[in-house]
Amino acid sequence: MSALFEPLTLRAVTIPNRVWMPPMCQYSAAPDGPEAGAPTDWHFAHYAARAAGGTGLVIVEATGVSPEGRISPWDLGIWNDTQVEALRRITRFLVSQGTVPAIQLAHAGRKASTGRPWEGGGPVGADTVGWQPVAPSPVAFDEAHQTPDELTVGQIQEIVGQFADAARRALAAGFEIVEVHGAHGYLINEFLSPHSNHRTDAYGGSYENRTRFALEVVDAVRAVWPEDKPVFFRVSATEWLDGPGWTADETVRLAADLHAHGVDLLDVSTGGNASGVRIPTGPGYQVPFAARVKAETPMPVAAVGLITDAEQAEKIVSNGEADAVLLGRELLRNPSWARHAARELGGSVRVPDQYHRSV
Repeated sequence: MSALFEPLTLRAVTIPNRVWMPPMCQYSAAPDGPEAGAPTDWHFAHYAARAAGGTGLVIVEATGVSPEGRISPWDLGIWNDTQVEALRRITRFLVSQGTVPAIQLAHAGRKASTGRPWEGGGPVGADTVGWQPVAPSPVAFDEAHQTPDELTVGQIQEIVGQFADAARRALAAGFEIVEVHGAHGYLINEFLSPHSNHRTDAYGGSYENRTRFALEVVDAVRAVWPEDKPVFFRVSATEWLDGPGWTADETVRLAADLHAHGVDLLDVSTGGNASGVRIPTGPGYQVPFAARVKAETPMPVAAVGLITDAEQAEKIVSNGEADAVLLGRELLRNPSWARHAARELGGSVRVPDQYHRSV
């Protein structure tokens, strides 16, 4: 059997194959009003197509734990019951297709209140539908971004509670897995990195202090999330910086700490917390970071980054570099990538009855 199409069981949840969809923002929710943050027909069609195409796990895009936690005013949110009911429509369909539904819980920190990428992605001011961003320290991401307000210890604890509340709502919405977003320069990543975290209190300075917020969020989520359901954590394994920044060595150390705090899988990406950085991209360029975590810790891992063809994905899993692969742009191009890969590798995926003529 193809290793890529073997099931993977984490706690009591069995994912039917190792072809997974990572969270990718669609910037397609209403920015304000009673439907703000709730998924639309676009989101339903987007996620439903990948489930019908055989994807084993779908992670719904970065979903704000509060209105101010969104990357843009057009992002999904999970801070009220209207959003829960709309998300439940998506999870019901994913489950009906044999796909495990997951959701990424996020707070954008200093990279919040920005526009949609295809409209330039610049800051959205509080005079329209935006707001004032917050961060560990009052350091802007770049010259185009707003300077964030520095969070007080009380505000940090409030955000920890928002992650827990979001996890409760995710369970009510029918998700089987939650992923804590600790990557790509958003709030948790900002705390982890000395590049963006200049605090001198219990949340800054040493490795133990810089990881304190991440572990508090994980503990709060794990406390309300069922014991038999997995929690994932997404990390940027390196910031590709020559100067002070979060490193691959620290990622390995954090992976072991997260595992001890009840995290079941590390979703390994890179970058996003420093502007103007040149990243040496190429096929599978981030896989070695996942492979190192898997080799040096007990933490299962998923790999991402220019994984595009079936043989490449098969080797990553069969060689033990990762337990699963996350295909982003490739699944945007081809919602049925898993079905085509299964045919090429001799694996199998569930095909909807309505598509039986395509087998």
